[in-house]
Formats: sequence, structure tokens, C-alpha cells
Amino acid sequence: MHLVENMAYVGARPWHGLGDKLEPNQPIEVWKRSAGMDWTIEESEVRFITGQNGIGTISAFPEQKVLYRSDTQAPLAVVSKRFQVVQPAEILEFYRDLTELGGFELETAGVLREGRKFWALAKTGQSTQLKGRDRVDGYLLLATACDGSLATTAQFTSVRVVCNNTLTIALGNASHAIKVPHRSQFDADSVKRQLGITVSSWDGFVARMKALVECPVDPDSVDGLLRRVVTYPVTDRKGETVNEAAVKSVRALYEGGGRGALMASSRGTAWGLLNSVTEYIDHHRRARSEDHRRDAAWFGQGAQIKQKAWDEVMRLVA
Repeated sequence: MHLVENMAYVGARPWHGLGDKLEPNQPIEVWKRSAGMDWTIEESEVRFITGQNGIGTISAFPEQKVLYRSDTQAPLAVVSKRFQVVQPAEILEFYRDLTELGGFELETAGVLREGRKFWALAKTGQSTQLKGRDRVDGYLLLATACDGSLATTAQFTSVRVVCNNTLTIALGNASHAIKVPHRSQFDADSVKRQLGITVSSWDGFVARMKALVECPVDPDSVDGLLRRVVTYPVTDRKGETVNEAAVKSVRALYEGGGRGALMASSRGTAWGLLNSVTEYIDHHRRARSEDHRRDAAWFGQGAQIKQKAWDEVMRLVA
């Protein structure tokens, strides 16, 4: 089962093998059509029928509204009347001046879950090469959902080219993303101003990556670190439990099974240990489909595990 409704991309074929391939530097209008983002979210008040067997009086429920697609009239969600909608086209329009004037290049964009979530990902033009020609490129991801499952979220992301592993870049000292809740109006210019403050965080991120490359890891401490990181929540009681099978898989990736694991930058280093976790989350973690895995790796529990891994390895170089 694919979560992806439509998708467009430039360059290498995406994780699930779907989507329309575009030539580089296409205008935003082409991206809207090819990515399936050329429709709008419409609103209607909630109505219900009282009485037996659906026969009775039609009444309104003014506290909530129904969101639906303009092209298919398919329902998307029932939300509070105060919910501020972000349109699919707004996600791509966010990148217009960044691509035309700022040197950014759109790489993927698309619609997930029948239109309930949509995103765009662009290269920032920032890149660095670690020891042994291990290249990491900078990206900017913007995504939102109209069913309340995700605030409109802008975050800088890195992609390790050798294995296509993704890792969110910390913005400043605290937040790892700029989030606009749907109770607020999405102001693209305001978000860009906030991002402008944090573009310099790429240089700090590069410095931290290089520190991880130069940090050897005691083999005896690897298991302990992974057991603190690769966990899952327990539903019938508070807390988390170690995912033993996942720890074993991540360890195998770290010890040579992972893509890039034997590069000079990775072998026996904190950078290699971090990438064994990110590769597991991005490419190997059990999921209903590749789309579900990527969704979780960007926004869900997978992203949280990657963040825990980052926090743990950063303690090694503190």
C-alpha cells in the first residue's frame, strides 16, 4: 500500500520507484501539475441527520467544518472551525523566490494519504565533504497536513549521498524545526525570516559532523548506546522498551553491513554509529510500505529515534 498519491522528482528515482521525473530547474507551475498539487482544499459546515434510519431533520454543527478536495470532492478531515488551512500550492510557492533568486533547487514534492499531507524538499546548495570523500548535502523540507496530524513544519535536513540517509539539522540551540500550528495563519515570509537566522547553522552542523568523524567509539560502549536509542513505546504501561532485533540490525550495519560503513569517515567512529541508526530508520525499519517508513523517518517515531541517536553521539564529543 502506497501513501503517495502523486509525486514529482528531479535526479535519482525516489525511495518507492514512483513519480514523474522532471528536468532540473522547472518552474513552480510545472511542479504543481507534476506533483499533483494543483488543487485546493475547500471547506463546508458539518451537517447531520437526526431520526431513525437517516430520515429526519438536517442540522448543522457550527463548531467544526469538513475539508474536501476541489478536484474530486473527496473528504479529507473534520476539523475545528478555527483550523487555518494551508493549501498544497502554498507549499511550493514558498520555494519560488528561493529557487529563482536564492540558489535552491527543488528535488521532490508530492501528496501523501489521499491529499491529507503534502511536502516539498529542495537542495539548499550547501554541501561538505568529510574524510574519504563522504559527501553530505543540505536540504530544506516544508510539509503540512490538513487532518491535524502535522503542523506546517520547515526544517533543514542533511542527506548523506553514499546511502541517502537523512538527518534533521538542529536550528540554533533548541528547536530542530520551525512549526506553525494550524490555529495560526501560515506566514511564509515570517518563516523564511526565521530560517534566515538559522542558515548559518549549516556551518555549525558541519563542524559537529567533522567532530563525530574524528571521534573513535569504544566497541564495548556501542551496545549500551544503541539500547538507549533504539526503543519503542509500551502501550500498556508508561515508558519504553529496547527493540532487541533492531539493536542487532543497527550493530550489523555499523560493523560493515551499512552503505558507507567502511569509509574512513565511518569505520569505528561516532559518525559511523550515527549513520548506522539513520540508515536503519530510513531504509530497513519494519513498516507497512516504503512510504510509511519515510513518513515516520521524517515526521514520526523514526525521526524521534534519529534525534535520540544524535543527542547520544553528541555527548561523546562534548
